[in-house]
Amino acid sequence: MSDYLVIVESPAKASTIKKILGSKYHVEASMGHIRDLPKSQLGVDIDNNFEPKYINIRGKAELIKKLKKEAQSAKKVYLATDPDREGEAIAWHLAYILGIDEKAECRIAFNEITKQGIQGAIKKPRALDMKLIDAQQARRVLDRIVGYKISPLLWKKVKKGLSAGRVQSVTVRLVVDREEEIEKFIPEEYWSLDAKLKDNVNKKVFSARLQLFKDKKIEIHSQEEMDNILNNIENKDYIVKEIKYGEKKRNPAPPFTTSTMQQEASRKLGFAIKKTMSVAQTLYESGLITYMRTDSTRISEEARAMAKEVIVSQYGSEYYENRYYKTKKDAQDAHEAIRPTYLDKTPNEIKEKYSADQYKLYKLIYERMLASQMTAAIFDTMTVDIDVNDYTFRANGSKIRFSGFMTLYVEGNDENLEEKDVILPDLKEGQKLGLNELMPEQHFTEPPARYTEASLVKALEERGIGRPSTYAPTITTILDRRYIEKEKKALCPTELGRIVDTLLKENFKDIVDVDFTAQMEEKLDEVGEGEMEWKKVIKEFYEPFNKNLEEVEEKIGKVELKDEETDVPCEKCGRMMVIKLGRYGKFMACPGFPECRNIKPIVQKIDVPCPKCGGEIHVRKSKRGKKYYICEHNPEKCDFIAWNGPDKNGVITPANLEETKAKKTTRKTTKKTTTKKKNRKTSAKK
Repeated sequence: MSDYLVIVESPAKASTIKKILGSKYHVEASMGHIRDLPKSQLGVDIDNNFEPKYINIRGKAELIKKLKKEAQSAKKVYLATDPDREGEAIAWHLAYILGIDEKAECRIAFNEITKQGIQGAIKKPRALDMKLIDAQQARRVLDRIVGYKISPLLWKKVKKGLSAGRVQSVTVRLVVDREEEIEKFIPEEYWSLDAKLKDNVNKKVFSARLQLFKDKKIEIHSQEEMDNILNNIENKDYIVKEIKYGEKKRNPAPPFTTSTMQQEASRKLGFAIKKTMSVAQTLYESGLITYMRTDSTRISEEARAMAKEVIVSQYGSEYYENRYYKTKKDAQDAHEAIRPTYLDKTPNEIKEKYSADQYKLYKLIYERMLASQMTAAIFDTMTVDIDVNDYTFRANGSKIRFSGFMTLYVEGNDENLEEKDVILPDLKEGQKLGLNELMPEQHFTEPPARYTEASLVKALEERGIGRPSTYAPTITTILDRRYIEKEKKALCPTELGRIVDTLLKENFKDIVDVDFTAQMEEKLDEVGEGEMEWKKVIKEFYEPFNKNLEEVEEKIGKVELKDEETDVPCEKCGRMMVIKLGRYGKFMACPGFPECRNIKPIVQKIDVPCPKCGGEIHVRKSKRGKKYYICEHNPEKCDFIAWNGPDKNGVITPANLEETKAKKTTRKTTKKTTTKKKNRKTSAKK
């Protein structure tokens, strides 16, 4: 038996740590939480000062028995769960199960799974941090009260299977409010006027836009106004009035926090928030990156030294700058920013050992951290004002003089706009220019864009709703509950989401109030800092909440969910079919159920004919939610199927079915082999 027992949360983490610590240490995984509130009841004793009623999680009996046995024979037990509130709470529950005094120095925490990080933590064990544990309990109890008190009301008044939550409900509200803003938006007309001008000396053509009238900003709101301007400048000379040369610097973005990593992985890699966190977890447990739940932009001095060495050796000293970034006022700052644990492990070096998704995310984290310690990019800028009969057109040019951090990495943006060099000809003040073309263009103001997962995370963070660990599960929950749905990358509310949101806004104003939720987050943070007692926070919330709940139950009636009627008749009974929402999305059903049970899929078509037979191409979804494209005549007359839609030229490429079958066979074989190995290990242990 080993001298020391180390308990972590996951087997992957256990495996990595075991290699570092050696034979004297036995490393086991708790498989996440080992005790929690019961699922079948509220689990909070309201009358006994909100005391939580924790129970051992079902299915963990054998694991608990094993951990107790290992702990009894070990000289010392180290609780090495994740370095955050949730991890501290898991360690506390483990201490309770194993009979360890919560004041004993049994807790070790590390931000990175490296030899230095693990061995350093082992040398400095500490007692459990009850402030962090109380903060986790406060969140858990508060979320349980909101969820378990309001959700049954939704089941009763709307439909079964619905849920409400302290963070999830206000997140739904943001999406619904944005949709209502879009629907109420009234477009306003405006015009722009661009001129294609020619430098008569070197014959170069460039663009300038109308900006001023008599040195004041001009706005054009109608065709009539535009025609008036065109009449006033017709056959007039275009004279270079003023040329300004300048310099513009662009600084690198800070290293990743949880939210900025989620946003950038969405923009650049197309990852859903849930996928980003799942992949990041595997990178952390493999020892490749630091802890991935953080709102700090701080990096250690050791990491700075590593970054300096890599940048100077690969790019030159002129590309290095020792940069410090300010962390947000309300950030916890308990951990560093997300960064590679070792910069000598380049993305190319790990490419063969890890999956494509792991490689892509690691590369993003690696390059972002390295770029954050590089010099600014420097642009030479040129602004030219051109006068024509009291009107001023302006041309802006810029050219990269020194690329700095942009040599390695450029932060993405939600509009996917690229910064390109715009080179203007070498002009002189007083110079007369030729006019090639005037291009008046009518525009209309556009409503705000729907949220994407990335921009929703940004909105939640800016408003102080939730924390790094909650963004992914919150968005996943409201998608799973069908309160919102994705249209490509955009998030829009479903009819169900709107109904639930309206009911909550009208009856539980505080629960879906952005400011109230943000203030509650601040109070919960204060519990973690030891500035507030957690049960007092719950009590202050519960008393008005419970009074409101009792009033609402009496006053509101049943909310009728109306099915959306289609113009498609049921071929069995003639009624007009309605749209229903099922496990795998929307489908059409006969409203005559249960007399008539006819259902049919909603056919989504694309404007590209089947390349094999010329039939319609239908879009369908697999059980896992993956889109695929299939001929309307498949399988009777045509076997065309594709995994990807048409490219920019309208060409749709058929799937390689043999390759797909081979992959499926490989996966099944691998799964069977893994299961056999596990069974052999289990038998050997028995």
